[in-house]
Amino acid sequence: MRIDKYLKTSRLIKRRTVAHEACMQERILLNGRPAKPGADVKPGDRIDICFGHSKLAVRVVSVPEHVSKEQAPQLYEILTD
Repeated sequence: MRIDKYLKTSRLIKRRTVAHEACMQERILLNGRPAKPGADVKPGDRIDICFGHSKLAVRVVSVPEHVSKEQAPQLYEILTD
């Protein structure tokens, strides 16, 4: 799954266009490297998200196409806030 779609599906970022723009501005790192919006995400990957002064690091647990709002937090494991 594309990283911009994963960020939206997992509810880490509210909209896919915002996730796309964050990738283009190199605010999203996939396994320590700047991620392009079309980069593939697999279970076990590490995603670092930079929001201004705050940073969030998560590990991908699963990559389903569709998920309910209640199940979204089960798609990742928070490593650091």
